Amino acid sequence: MKATIYHNPNCGTSRNALALIRHAGIEPVIVDYLIETPTKTRLAGLIDQAGLSVREAIRQKGTPYEALGLADPALSDDQLLDVMLAHPILINRPFVETDLGVRLARPSEVVLEILPAVDAPFMKEDGEVVIDEHGSRPKS
Repeated sequence: MKATIYHNPNCGTSRNALALIRHAGIEPVIVDYLIETPTKTRLAGLIDQAGLSVREAIRQKGTPYEALGLADPALSDDQLLDVMLAHPILINRPFVETDLGVRLARPSEVVLEILPAVDAPFMKEDGEVVIDEHGSRPKS
């Protein structure tokens, strides 16, 4: 299976999603989107395929979201995409694309929806169990 992750190596959620992809036996194409920003068409496609609105794909925490006035409802999707491309830190992460679809992997275990079944135990960096010793996902 092919997989691509739009990754920020400084983000724990992104690192956990990457680890889950590798745990599924897949070595993905890793795109550091802060350096290799996707095209406008590509970004819009990822957002659409993930079933999100452009506003849902904008990261607010730790970004210039407020300073740029991006909460303004008058801003169109086209305008928001332009700002996201000018300031890639505004692109929420990580977007993951596989043969089974596209997801914004927040939380990171959302990526399991588009990976082959994984039943080997897996814990996040912080020790949270995602897949237990029985191959099950713990109930929240």
